[in-house]
Amino acid sequence: MHILIVEDESHLAEGLRYNLDAEGYSTDVSEDAESALEKLSIEHFDAVILDVMLPGMSGFDAVRELRKRGDTTPVLMLTARGRPEDILEGLDAGADDYLPKPFDLNVFLARTRALLRRMNWNEAASATAAAPVRVNGRLIDTAELTIAHGTEIYRLTLMESRLLEYLIAAKGRVVSRAEILERVWQLAEDTDTRAIDNFIVRLRRYIEDDPANPSVVLTVRGIGYRFVVPEGSD
Repeated sequence: MHILIVEDESHLAEGLRYNLDAEGYSTDVSEDAESALEKLSIEHFDAVILDVMLPGMSGFDAVRELRKRGDTTPVLMLTARGRPEDILEGLDAGADDYLPKPFDLNVFLARTRALLRRMNWNEAASATAAAPVRVNGRLIDTAELTIAHGTEIYRLTLMESRLLEYLIAAKGRVVSRAEILERVWQLAEDTDTRAIDNFIVRLRRYIEDDPANPSVVLTVRGIGYRFVVPEGSD
């Protein structure tokens, strides 16, 4: 497994690299987001360890750019700002997991292993992933992290896929924002955030014929969302 560490604090970067190497991973280090994005454009990495506070482009902007390119490499974001709102900003930007500083080394290694297991979605989630379903003319395959519509294939991030799979499993039932926070992202249900709404907007772009007037992922005002499977769908 090849891991890119993006961290401008040299002592921390080298410490992470030393311990990941000791675990048997192959590692590379970038001191800023710009050089990291360049490496990611020409070289394959299985995961990215990304600090938020970087010189120049922030970690938030870096992961947004990565996802804009269609790159779904799993990202573990390191942040000195551990408020739920900051964590959700990272997830909303496209990160797959987060770890507030300072952190325990064993926790860091465990989260990295978990991230890499989720990256290999077919193997790690085959027992629990929903079977592919056809909705609104789209083939949704959360195990493969894809939505196919005709000749177009949309790549989902792990977080998008986890949310979509949860909504599909609860189809027809109203799912509250608090439930999504707790069950999908393991955050306190009273976290004040609009990140969930932003995720829903993205999912609608993939699934709906008219995202502005959704017929599949419906908003239940003041509560949350309901996933509806139209007639003729699987």
